[in-house]
Amino acid sequence: MSIATLILGSSGSGKSTSLRNLDPSKTLLIQCIKKPLPFRAAGWKTRKDLKDEGNVIRTDNPAMIEKIMRASPHEIVVIDDYQAVMVNELMGRSTETGFTKFSDIGKNAWNIFTAAGGLAEHRRVYILAHTQTDDFGNVRMKTVGKMVDQTLVPEGYFTIVLRTDVRDGQYYFSTQTNGQDCCKSPIGMFADRHIDNDLSIVDQAITSFYELEAVA
Repeated sequence: MSIATLILGSSGSGKSTSLRNLDPSKTLLIQCIKKPLPFRAAGWKTRKDLKDEGNVIRTDNPAMIEKIMRASPHEIVVIDDYQAVMVNELMGRSTETGFTKFSDIGKNAWNIFTAAGGLAEHRRVYILAHTQTDDFGNVRMKTVGKMVDQTLVPEGYFTIVLRTDVRDGQYYFSTQTNGQDCCKSPIGMFADRHIDNDLSIVDQAITSFYELEAVA
C-alpha cells in the first residue's frame, strides 16, 4: 500500500514550487496543465512522448494518468493541477445532456485516488489541486460541481491532506484543520501545525513516520 497525500491550495500559493527540492531522479511529475516549472529545473526533463526519457509527462487524460502512475518505477509520483483533469473532461463533453458525464468524471477521479494508495509500499503519491469555498466558508478540493461532490469526497481517500498557507510573504503547509478546511495528518507526523512549503520535507516526514524503505 503506497502513501497518497493530497496537497490543496489556491493558484500562486506555492503548490508547484514545493517540488523544488525533490530529487528528480526519484520523482515522476505528471503535469495536467502544460506550463514551465516555477523553479530552476535542473534534472527535470519533459518527455515529448511516453517512450522518451525524462521525468515530466504532460497529460490530462485520466486513464493515461492512472496507467503511468502504476507503471512508473519512481519512488515519488506527483500529479500537479489535478482539478484540470475534471474541468477539461467536463468542457470536452459540454454538449452532452444528462448526468452521465458527471458520473464518468467522478468514476475517473475515484480510479486515480484509489490507485494512488494501491501501489507498492515504498512509493508515495502527491496529488496537487486547487481549492473551492462553499457557502458556509468551508474549504475543500475544487471539483466540477455538486453532482460530483455528492458522490465523491476526495479528501476521504487520503490520510494526509495539506493546504498551502501564505503569511507575511512566507509560504507554508498547514498540517491540521483550522475548523473550516479539510487538512489532516497522523498524530506525531509533523512537529508543527505549519511547516515549510517544501515537499521534500513532507516526503522525509512520511517515509520516517511509516518507516518506508526504498527498493533498489
